[in-house]
Amino acid sequence: MQLKFDNLEGGTGDMSPASCSIADANKTFDLEPDITSLRIKNGGPLSCVYQEIETVLGGKKRMVTDVADGSIITLFDKTPIPKKDTDVICPHFMELKWANGCNFDCSWCYLNGTLRFRPMGKKPYLKNKEKIISHIEEYLRTETEPSVLNSGELSDSLVYEGKSFSLSKDIIPLFKEQDRHKLLLVSKSANVSSILKSESQKSIIASFSINGLPIAKRWEKKAPSPDLRIQAAKQLSDAGYKVRFRIDPMVPIRTWKKNYSDLVDLVYQNLEPERITFGSLRGLQSTINFCPDKSWTKYLDERSNWGLKAPDEVRLEMYTLLIDKIREYDSDVDIAMCKETVGMWREIGMDWKKIKCNCTL
Repeated sequence: MQLKFDNLEGGTGDMSPASCSIADANKTFDLEPDITSLRIKNGGPLSCVYQEIETVLGGKKRMVTDVADGSIITLFDKTPIPKKDTDVICPHFMELKWANGCNFDCSWCYLNGTLRFRPMGKKPYLKNKEKIISHIEEYLRTETEPSVLNSGELSDSLVYEGKSFSLSKDIIPLFKEQDRHKLLLVSKSANVSSILKSESQKSIIASFSINGLPIAKRWEKKAPSPDLRIQAAKQLSDAGYKVRFRIDPMVPIRTWKKNYSDLVDLVYQNLEPERITFGSLRGLQSTINFCPDKSWTKYLDERSNWGLKAPDEVRLEMYTLLIDKIREYDSDVDIAMCKETVGMWREIGMDWKKIKCNCTL
């Protein structure tokens, strides 16, 4: 049996027409955009689309915004250019949307809202394999300015490891054929054996999302424990891979000071990361509306243009402790805040226009 229907796709719940097919035989999902909805692109269906755009860090820049219809590779530009203190900072970055969904079932996952119109919800599904490969090849061949492509914005990057099509087996080899662009893995998985076997140290950057152990146990229900993720990161680091961490979302439970101090200790007892990006709970209304477990929302109070946040003074205290703790170990490691407000960057004493965060080179 095969079902077809119109559906929606977008990182913040914004609408774009698409057609979806479900193959009941093997429970895999392939999604293709409705050809009638595609914008006309100069240079043919596989051309990179260049536009002159205003950048978050100031000025205008000619850059790739899409490959063809933008369903596989597109510029993440959903955060507006900051103009006031409550606007969040997020340098726009390239998304590699090869798969959607995740099995880890974290309570605050924004995919609850983003994928709410899909019949399978957050269940992982793979896009058309030939299309994935052809769009990546076009980008790597055409774009001359070095960049990093985030493969884990709408899925866990390692969600399909061990399957017939996976990041390590089918996508990483494409990046290994060139030396200009990097592939960013963003994951809560501890399954890195296939990444190690790929010997792609020069082609990829591995980023692990981690949290305080009791916090992860409470709200990151099906994900490996953060200590296992750190061990996986150590394996990659020992093998010569660049490793980053995202400590996000920080949650101000009663024991948060000890939890995050212990977490930084655990990281540096095992490896020295290239970069650490951190952030606190962010509650987009679509996420709050469609998450089954809303217990974490009691910590939200302050409004921004990227949803509700914990109170300003709480976030400032959490970030200050984390920065001080990291600097006890490493005075040079790049640190940044994820989707944090202009006002918070000023309060913490950091220059957001010099940001080096998780999704950038």
